[in-house]
Amino acid sequence: MVNQTSRTRGSGSPARRTLTAAARAAAKRAGRPAHPGRGAGQEEGSTSGRTLLIDPPAAGWEDPPEPEPFEEEPAESPPPGRAGRRVLTAVLGVVLVAALVVAAVLGWRYQEGRQTEQARGEALAAARKAAPVVLSYDYRHLDRDFGRARGLLTGRFRDQYGKTTKTVVTPTATKYHGVVKATVATPSDGGAPAVSVVSAAPHRAVVLLFVNQVTESTQVSAPRLDLNRVRMTLTRTSDGWKVSSVDAL
Repeated sequence: MVNQTSRTRGSGSPARRTLTAAARAAAKRAGRPAHPGRGAGQEEGSTSGRTLLIDPPAAGWEDPPEPEPFEEEPAESPPPGRAGRRVLTAVLGVVLVAALVVAAVLGWRYQEGRQTEQARGEALAAARKAAPVVLSYDYRHLDRDFGRARGLLTGRFRDQYGKTTKTVVTPTATKYHGVVKATVATPSDGGAPAVSVVSAAPHRAVVLLFVNQVTESTQVSAPRLDLNRVRMTLTRTSDGWKVSSVDAL
């Protein structure tokens, strides 16, 4: 008998030899040994997940087309009417603010002018009242005279006045029976007193006065008249206008 098994193993069928050759070719391309016993489906499953080496075509690889340049689309501009309204609103806002500032400045200057004019009148009246009191005294009642004068003074000048009258004027007036009477000069025709405002501000004023002082004492045989110019500085306080400085010119 002919051994059927040996003959089948030795020669193989044409279909199987074709399948074996195809498997070898696939394995060669995949870079691994062939498994001729596996079918086509199994071959595809076994080569999944591996890199396949593919021979370049005879004509070479074609370069991919260059990407077209990207052009940004211009931002949409607001409609002309809306932009115009925005500009107009901004301009009106600036004009309104400027008008408010100008009005505030003018109002402040007007108010300051009124306060300054009021200060001129009040300081002038206070100076005319204070000059005869501050620049006069009588040895017979010095404490009373100096006390009244200090009530019209303020600041450092008040302290200075108190020291001077105590250490200098009182001893001299007591010893020589000194009497000084001061009045604001008045024209002979009965006009306004010789008083004028040099400068003024809402809280401070400088007044120039022409003062006549008549002095009597045991040192002179007759009363002596002195014509003096006095510059008086006044300051507004919570108790009204007070003298803060007196300078003889």
